[in-house]
Amino acid sequence: MITIKGYVEGRVQGVGFRYFVKNNANQLNVAGYAKNLPDTRVEFVLQGEQAAITSLLQIINLGPSNSSVKSIESQLQDTDEHYQNFSIR
Repeated sequence: MITIKGYVEGRVQGVGFRYFVKNNANQLNVAGYAKNLPDTRVEFVLQGEQAAITSLLQIINLGPSNSSVKSIESQLQDTDEHYQNFSIR
């Protein structure tokens, strides 16, 4: 089990982006959260099996059809926090 924290930049607020991430995370059994930031980025934490997170990061890079992902930054996190599900904050 690994934990990744990251940020998505582009047209990712007001287009259902967080719900898109949540739906795909649920399908891949990835826990964590997604939330809008004041600077128009979306922050996310993904926790689960490495293969599932790799797949989810590829999906996030595509985004929903009405979004436009400019860039994604992500890094491995060392955390004691264990997420039970995926939430939107």
